[in-house]
Amino acid sequence: MNALSLCPAVTTSRIDECRDFYVGRLGAEPVFDCGWYLIVRFGADSATLAFMSPRNDRDLPCRPEGLVLNIRVKDVDAEHARLAALGLDVPDPESHPWGDRSFSLRDPNGILLCIYMDIEPDEEYRRYFLK
Repeated sequence: MNALSLCPAVTTSRIDECRDFYVGRLGAEPVFDCGWYLIVRFGADSATLAFMSPRNDRDLPCRPEGLVLNIRVKDVDAEHARLAALGLDVPDPESHPWGDRSFSLRDPNGILLCIYMDIEPDEEYRRYFLK
């Protein structure tokens, strides 16, 4: 498969909270919003994420246990400072030997967001990078 894009969709009763968080706090751009379905984009020609209110009995709400959304940014320390200035409770970024510097926070649904940037991995992890 040669996918042109991938847009995960989270079923949630918290559409307004998601809009406020992702657009108002994280700075995502809404690209579709009909009230019960919202798609946001993180930068021009970048990743998208959708949220939808349950519309029928088949639309099960998101169960965030075990779900992590990794969001790569250019400067994790600048992003941390920006979010902290907005009043979000975010832990300090940490550098990891496998090649990232990151911090995490939860969205209104309880989904864990790992905000990170690539750094040079330690020697023991370099061999695991396939490309």
